[in-house]
Amino acid sequence: MAFYGFWRIEFVPVMLLSTIVDYFVSLQIPKAKQKNKKKLLYASLFINFGLLFYFKYLIFFSENAIGLANLLGADLRPLTLNIILPLGISFYTFQTVSYTIDVYREHIKPEKDFILYACYVTFFPQLVAGPILRAAEVTDQLAHRPPFTLDNIALGLRRIIQGLFLKVVLADNIAPLVDAGFAMPVATMSALDVWTLAFLFGFQIYFDFSAYSHIAIGSAKLMGINFPENFDFPYLATSPRDFWRRWHISLSSWIRDYLYLPLAGVKVREHSVHGLSGAVQDNQKTKALFMTWAIMGLWHGANWTFLLWGIYHALVVYIYRLVKPSSHKLNTYISNVGGVIITLPVIMLAWVPFRAESLTATVGMWSKVVNPLAYTSLNMRENVYLVTAIILVGLFAAKWIQSLFKPSNTLTFFGETVAYAVMIPLIIVFLRPIAQFIYFQF
Repeated sequence: MAFYGFWRIEFVPVMLLSTIVDYFVSLQIPKAKQKNKKKLLYASLFINFGLLFYFKYLIFFSENAIGLANLLGADLRPLTLNIILPLGISFYTFQTVSYTIDVYREHIKPEKDFILYACYVTFFPQLVAGPILRAAEVTDQLAHRPPFTLDNIALGLRRIIQGLFLKVVLADNIAPLVDAGFAMPVATMSALDVWTLAFLFGFQIYFDFSAYSHIAIGSAKLMGINFPENFDFPYLATSPRDFWRRWHISLSSWIRDYLYLPLAGVKVREHSVHGLSGAVQDNQKTKALFMTWAIMGLWHGANWTFLLWGIYHALVVYIYRLVKPSSHKLNTYISNVGGVIITLPVIMLAWVPFRAESLTATVGMWSKVVNPLAYTSLNMRENVYLVTAIILVGLFAAKWIQSLFKPSNTLTFFGETVAYAVMIPLIIVFLRPIAQFIYFQF
């Protein structure tokens, strides 16, 4: 919490309240009768999500409610609210809520040591932008932390250097191209401009967010703590579902276990789920899918563009469900290659509402993509298209690059030496005041 207090000390009590509530609620749940267990769980959810709603969504919903009322004939003045969003509130809310739910489901036993529990909730490497940790993944490690070792320090520093390279050299140098492109009037954009901007922002947010995950994992490793991986080459996904198995893994698994499966009527037991196949009607799964993705979109931000982003992903996952059986008839290699070729542009188009300033801009950009006449011109500098193509080729070579870092590879020492000999000077050359990580705003 001291780490959090360096940002804004006044928000420490908010985090402390959430931590204290879930600590005491979780201690009482195993002792309570079944109906009282639910009441305790609901109390925890109400307080945690109530805080999240106040800080993140109150202005959005009040403005839209007033706007709707005025359209219906009312004459209401806009509310003047000056609410500052606490850093990382969406992340630590999900993390502490998952703990209470896991205690309620009897997946874990409540932690009696308050300091240890508070360390789990507020562990600084992942506090503001993930990965979202489950208690079962880290509490034992925090309780029995191994001594500092040179191996852990070396592994941790490697991950931190990789993260700094992704952030300083790649993400922060793509950002000006993205900012300039999205500042263009939509009317002047061609379809190829839209595609280029979608890909560029897709690259930027991937490098930016995975950079933070690398730094968080590396920082924890310095202390002997192992974090789960949060990315697994998501742009090599063979389907929309596969993308979400690879992108922000801790969030997508959280959404699956604590939101989608319960909404779909699936009973979640430790290490398994029951009832998804056959027992759950397709319409219930479909409703759960769209509700989950709508919430997922709004989790990222209180804006209609994020809601559209969520609905878009729900739609492409749903369409994939419908066409998936026919792909089984194809050769596995052909199916996988074709899956990547089809999935990548579909995913990249989804980044348009994520980055665009408004729904109007999003619709305008998407309309260019489906208009054959909009493919006749290029309005950005040639080097922008070249950079996009180079990064795209680099991503397809990423698996080979990663193999240089595998201990079993005989080229590991040489490969790592060359890689870090290139990365470290580039980090120094491009080092300047580092832009805020994109996911800090969530």
